[in-house]
Amino acid sequence: MNRPTTQKKDTMKAITQERYGSSGVLRLDEIDKPVPGDNEVLVRVRATSMTHGDLATITGVPYLGRLVFGLPRPKRKVPGRDIAGEVEAVGRNVTRLRPGDEVYAEVDSGGFAEYVRVPEDLLCPKPANLTFEQAAAVPWSGNTALQGLRDRGGIKAGQKVLINGASGGVGTFAVQIAASFGAEVTGVCSTRNMELVRSLGADHVVDYTREDFTRSGRRYDLIFDLAGNHSLSACRRALSPGGTLVLSSSKGGRWLGPIGRLLRALVLAPFVRQNLRPYMATRSRENLADLKELIESGRITPAVEKTYPLSELPEAMRYFSEEHARSKIVITV
Repeated sequence: MNRPTTQKKDTMKAITQERYGSSGVLRLDEIDKPVPGDNEVLVRVRATSMTHGDLATITGVPYLGRLVFGLPRPKRKVPGRDIAGEVEAVGRNVTRLRPGDEVYAEVDSGGFAEYVRVPEDLLCPKPANLTFEQAAAVPWSGNTALQGLRDRGGIKAGQKVLINGASGGVGTFAVQIAASFGAEVTGVCSTRNMELVRSLGADHVVDYTREDFTRSGRRYDLIFDLAGNHSLSACRRALSPGGTLVLSSSKGGRWLGPIGRLLRALVLAPFVRQNLRPYMATRSRENLADLKELIESGRITPAVEKTYPLSELPEAMRYFSEEHARSKIVITV
């Protein structure tokens, strides 16, 4: 009697985690290849990048985030948010995309893998003048910078704008975006990153190891604080009387992370003349389309410091979290 045969499932390589922790909890694994739903697209990932969101997901710090990521262990086995790649297959209700299209996106999770399924409405065509590696550096950081400066900060041509944390993943985009709007841009960074920030279009660069911008006497119309290393009162001291302070830092305590500082700003905002605008970026395909236009016009170019293969992603995370990485850390798949 012939035994029934079972069809072998397609598999793929992916970085997985079973518990929270440092880079040691990550391992290269062989898991089932995902199948797209009716409104989803299967993307062959060509590159991804490290973000502070990934760091929070992997480490489970701040602890408040575990209410979303999972208690007592991660709900999603494969981390990774930024992706760039090619459409492999589409669900039956998908109309905008077809196999072979080059796309990029910020996803909930699953980006640290050869394949990921993504809702159609999150995917945007990849900027034509970027490699997959460059494109993978854009979604999280570029969107955070664009939302902070344009959507929350209301940036205008001719304003004096300061970016605190100008050499980081978000900061390198923020400097370029502010310059593209016609602002007079000051970037704050360490000594070793000053030339990088100048090359991105900053009109002035402040070395925070030698000068405290909050005590320089200079005033700015808009401060985009990504570093979170000064008190609210100190930052306000560097603002013009009707200026705007946009707060979007990944720094903070192990329990609340940046939430405590953002809440303090919300409480203070009604009682001061200056505009205090804390925020946490949200995903936006429309913003990815706007970033695509800025990139294809030559006004923005992703800055990438290091590139690692997928098998070395734990080392990429270690470098990202411990070595004060500048610009973006990209992983090829």
